[in-house]
Amino acid sequence: MRMSWSRFLLIAILPMVASCNLLTPLAVMGVHRKRIPPEFDKLAGTRVAVQVWTDPSTLFDYPYARLELATYLGDKLHAEMGQRNQAVEVVDPRDVEDFLQKNPDARINPSAVGKRFKANYVIYVEVASFQIRDPSEPQFLRGRINASVSVHDVSADARDARRYELTPVEAVYPEEQPVLINATNSPLVREATYRKFAEMVARKFYEYTIEL
Repeated sequence: MRMSWSRFLLIAILPMVASCNLLTPLAVMGVHRKRIPPEFDKLAGTRVAVQVWTDPSTLFDYPYARLELATYLGDKLHAEMGQRNQAVEVVDPRDVEDFLQKNPDARINPSAVGKRFKANYVIYVEVASFQIRDPSEPQFLRGRINASVSVHDVSADARDARRYELTPVEAVYPEEQPVLINATNSPLVREATYRKFAEMVARKFYEYTIEL
C-alpha cells in the first residue's frame, strides 16, 4: 500500500512544528526580559563604607534608622556582589555609626569616614524623607523612603578625589494601598520598606534583569 504524497508531507512536517512549539516559550522569555547595567561598576574587589544621613526629626522617632538602613544596604550589596564573583569588603556599619556618634562633623563628610576606615569608596545615602505611617491617615502604614545616592572615591589623593552622583531612589511599601496599623504590621512594613530600599540602592552597582 502506497503512502499518499500529502500524507507523507504531513508526517514529515509534524516533528518540525512540534519542535517550533517547544522553542516558542524560550523565545518569548527572551523578549520579555531586559538587562539593566550598573550605574557605577567600580566596586568589585574594593573596600566600601556605607554612610547614611537622616535629619534629626527622623532619628527622634526612629533612633536607629541610620544604622538600620546602612546595615540592610551593606548586607544586600555584599550578598549580591559576592554571587556575581565581584566581592566587596563592606565596613561594619556598627563601626561607622559609632564613629559618626563620636564625630558629628563627619556625618556630612564621607571623605572623613573613608579615611578613618581605609575604604576605597564611600556610598553616601542622604535621606530626604522617611515615613512608616501614612501622613494623611496615621492609622495606616505605608513605608516611604526618598534619598539621593552618591559614591565618593576616597582612595585617591585628596586633590583627585571624585564624587559620582547617581539617580535618586524612592522606595514605597506596600505599593498598592496602606495597611492598618497594629502590633504585627508595624515591624513587618518597616522591615519590608528597608529591604526594598536596600535592593533599589544596591542594584546601582551590579547588572540585573527585569520583566517587561
